[in-house]
Amino acid sequence: MQKLSSLALAVAGSFIVSPMVFSADEVATEQQKIEKIEITGSRIKGVDLEGTQPLVVISADEIKNSGASTVYDLLKDVGQLRGGSGTFSTSESGTASNDTPAGQAAASLRGLGPSSTLTLINGRRVAASSFAAGTENFVDINSIPVSAIERIEILATGASAIYGADAVAGVINYVLKKDFDGVEMDLSYGNSTASSDEGKAGINLIWGKSFANSNLTVFADYFDRKDFAYRDRELTDETWSLSTRGQFASVRYTTSDYLDPVSDEYVGFPDPACPSELIVVTDPSYGDRACGYNPNKDMLIRPALESASGGFMFTTELDSLRWSNEFFISRTKSTAQSTPANFTNLQDQSSWIFAAFDNPFIQNNDELVSLIYPGFETSPNGNDVDVVELRGRFLAPRQIANETTALRFVTALQGEVAEFEWEGALMYSRSESDQQALAGIYNRYKFNAALFGELCADGSTDCSAENGGLWFNPFGGQTGNDEVLSIIEERPKRKGKSEVLSADLRFNGDLWEMPAGMVASAFGVEYRQEKLSDQPDLIAQSRFDRDYLVDVIGFGSSKSSAERKQWAAFAELFVPLTGSIDLQLAARYDHYDDFGSSVNPKVGLTWRPTDSLVLRSSWATSFRAPSLTQAGVELRTTSSTARCLPEFAELFCGGEVGGEITPNTLEFGNPNLKAEEAESISAGFAYSPNQDITFTADYWQFDHKKIIGTDLESMLVRTLSDPGLRFCGLVPSDKIGIAFDPELCDELGLMSGFDNDLSQVLADWQDIDSRATSLPLFRDHILLLENTGNQQTKGIDFTYSRRFAADWATIRLSADVTKLMSFTRDRTAFSGTEQLAGSFRYPKLLASMKLRISGDNWFGGVSINYTSDYQDEIALLEPADIALLAEQGIGTDRRVPSWTKVNANFGYDVSNNLTLSLNIDNVFDREPPFIYGRYKDVDFINHDVLGRNYRLLATYRF
Repeated sequence: MQKLSSLALAVAGSFIVSPMVFSADEVATEQQKIEKIEITGSRIKGVDLEGTQPLVVISADEIKNSGASTVYDLLKDVGQLRGGSGTFSTSESGTASNDTPAGQAAASLRGLGPSSTLTLINGRRVAASSFAAGTENFVDINSIPVSAIERIEILATGASAIYGADAVAGVINYVLKKDFDGVEMDLSYGNSTASSDEGKAGINLIWGKSFANSNLTVFADYFDRKDFAYRDRELTDETWSLSTRGQFASVRYTTSDYLDPVSDEYVGFPDPACPSELIVVTDPSYGDRACGYNPNKDMLIRPALESASGGFMFTTELDSLRWSNEFFISRTKSTAQSTPANFTNLQDQSSWIFAAFDNPFIQNNDELVSLIYPGFETSPNGNDVDVVELRGRFLAPRQIANETTALRFVTALQGEVAEFEWEGALMYSRSESDQQALAGIYNRYKFNAALFGELCADGSTDCSAENGGLWFNPFGGQTGNDEVLSIIEERPKRKGKSEVLSADLRFNGDLWEMPAGMVASAFGVEYRQEKLSDQPDLIAQSRFDRDYLVDVIGFGSSKSSAERKQWAAFAELFVPLTGSIDLQLAARYDHYDDFGSSVNPKVGLTWRPTDSLVLRSSWATSFRAPSLTQAGVELRTTSSTARCLPEFAELFCGGEVGGEITPNTLEFGNPNLKAEEAESISAGFAYSPNQDITFTADYWQFDHKKIIGTDLESMLVRTLSDPGLRFCGLVPSDKIGIAFDPELCDELGLMSGFDNDLSQVLADWQDIDSRATSLPLFRDHILLLENTGNQQTKGIDFTYSRRFAADWATIRLSADVTKLMSFTRDRTAFSGTEQLAGSFRYPKLLASMKLRISGDNWFGGVSINYTSDYQDEIALLEPADIALLAEQGIGTDRRVPSWTKVNANFGYDVSNNLTLSLNIDNVFDREPPFIYGRYKDVDFINHDVLGRNYRLLATYRF
């Protein structure tokens, strides 16, 4: 069996984020240790595969010195995980179905999405979160205890030939500590240097002991972090563009008695109690005004997080067998907070609601009454009432608590038979989440009843103003509503559970000898069962018998249930073709009982023309099975985005080509979904003239096809010519299509399936409503999940490492650069190809440089992280906002400036038992670039607004 060369060791070191360097004696020792080690990206043990493909390794020392308190903190500066919209942290959490669950985080390689990155622990899978991000299932990396991790191996290339589904963009393997001897305890505290309090504290303990032929390693970890709000930083305290749905209501022009002196039209106006600085113009053509709202004052950048975890690793020798066990359990608690819910009408057909004009809160406001010309409507109880049409939002932010418990147990036996090593294992992994509304979630029917004085004190809705009915005050800052709010507030729950049970049997050994060495092999079989359930309370579900309406306002509804069985067989060969050329061949067959089978090969070639140079390349195919959420979604209320294409912009977008519309939709699962497929290529070299210097360069490319999603754009295009997709009011549950406003149909005498020319329909509607710029759509258009998109990305990674030895210290210098050459995406069949490289959230250049210095009893370092500029998202803003920015000289071609952040750390060994260290993140307290797009002033994927922050760590070894 071929051993690792000194070059291979140097190359391996170059992939470590802060490279390790070995002395001559250490190299010999390390060769012996590595000989039977399995490297991520191959099942073959003990052969030199490290040059075949680039592997990033975050070592134990790097983890210790990083100052990271969570796995997300460890990964956020790795170039392969930066950029795009895949990797997310708790800053993306919220209360809607599209938001990520509170307290959870995910990692995404190459920006292809978290569901396209396979997460492993010790080379085996882990259960995904039961709550999806949208419809993408992901592994919550915050559930993996940092104190238990020995190292992290990141392979950013397709790996389904080795590991099966989900390894489209690659694999992240968390290798846990084992065979530990001694006791070690860490105490940490961190905070920002700002006047606000973003404190975090942690304690972890690891104990290990070897006895006879066994070792038991036990760990425990506790971490607590306070929340961090938008209001805590000047940059994010106020948004530059106020929302037009404020907490001081606005009256619609349809019930307005205010005549604009310029347009000579009756126009909408804000609550007279609205502060003057919050008044915004919503329609410059007519003069409509509203009371604005600053959403940043109620939003959290990072919710509070509490986590506790514990576990053990136990190994023992049983004659010729080795028995290994690993177990961990973790629990995280967090609370998401979103903006207060919008006022929502009984049928959810528009953003405007009706309130009885004889509401005493209105009648007692003479200034308000003088501005209103009441319309005519029917109350929830069917009474004919004079009304005022308005819109606004509640005062209390929505808060959702989420608690997640994750556990994982693996038991494995290893032995030898006929000169082959074998290993068989059983694994069970589970993730359970419980979510509950804490505040700001209100009952739709009770709220609307209170707008007409029909809410009873016991919560029923059959009262009247004459027999004790209670009123909600939508004006005057919503004063006097305490009793009503206590009655209409709801606290729905949501429960989720995800389970994986698997068994595998693997063999590893030499097959035959060739002139250049032994042909090594790995082969085996796997079996896996997966189950997922996501069940909200009945009042939080969209139901067919309630016209798809959710009883509560502002609580995202998603209901899924699915299970599947899968088995696989794989084989892998390492073939030394010559003394300098090695070939890696792998293939895997996966069969699923729901969607079918997939076969994925891989070829890797390594050539060492000299002792100091390695040339490498690989080609592989990969696949991603439809997630259990996608396969099992029964009904999901969400919103879908469609770019305003030339084909339908005049009809549905007011003629604004290139903008976006985001109507409410219903998503249904699709039993005919196919697996996503991908092809990946990598080619590069590693040059190491000696053990102190290594330089690598690798080209990579991914072609990702059949991406699962919904396609509102294609649906709108098809609606132009297919009357079967046109519905007046709700779309039946057994159909798909677009829902048109029932009022449109009533006024024009249309029925579902009408075949009229839509351009003429719009013209006829504009004769009735002179302000109409597009066809009025209703709600809950029904879409099926389908294989709709394709994307391709390519780029180059560079790494450089250098070691300097001095009498007083060892100095290590490293640099990592990722150049994104192209990222094209066809989201739908009609959208055309988008070039994302350099667009919003997709910087073309990401780089980091690290300097590490270590002496006899001290160590320190500085790191510099750079993110290049990219396009702001101004073009997708509302026309009024684009015009406002243009007046300030800010156009749609604005670029978000580049950003550089400097971190530093220093540590000192006080004694053999005690080490103290200090990490400072963002040493110079640099603010991130400002964003004018739709993401509330800061791009939290690529930037960080926390500012200078520190972490103190004390490590004591008993």
